[in-house]
Amino acid sequence: MAYKSKFKPKNPQKYIGNPNNIICRSLWERTFCKYLDENVNVIRWSSEELEIPYISPVDNALHRYYPDFLFEVKTNSLVETFVVEIKPDKQTKEPIRGSKSNKTFITEVLQFEINRSKWDSAKKFCDKQGWKFLILTENNLFKRK
Repeated sequence: MAYKSKFKPKNPQKYIGNPNNIICRSLWERTFCKYLDENVNVIRWSSEELEIPYISPVDNALHRYYPDFLFEVKTNSLVETFVVEIKPDKQTKEPIRGSKSNKTFITEVLQFEINRSKWDSAKKFCDKQGWKFLILTENNLFKRK
């Protein structure tokens, strides 16, 4: 299901970039925007503002990846930085052939390999910065304690 909307933060001073141009591409992203905006421990955050270069396995060319979120959180006296991608769980796993058409299966495999290249590049980028890279799915976004 495609979903796109603008998010208007209650705390625009926390946003890195233009707080009038925050685009949510899913309800999950919108929920996460709200969490980042309203969480008192989140110092600063942004959505699709960070650019990470990666090599696509499809054309072996350099491309740009914009992860969904970057944020800094303060816990006690420790400040940590996270880069987050939000995806449906099924898109984080290698596609299974099953009864899919050849075209559908090939498209899914190519997209998965592109995503894997993006995520590998993001992990290396974050490691160099001392940041953490996370891929969040419905399995971690909506867990109740």
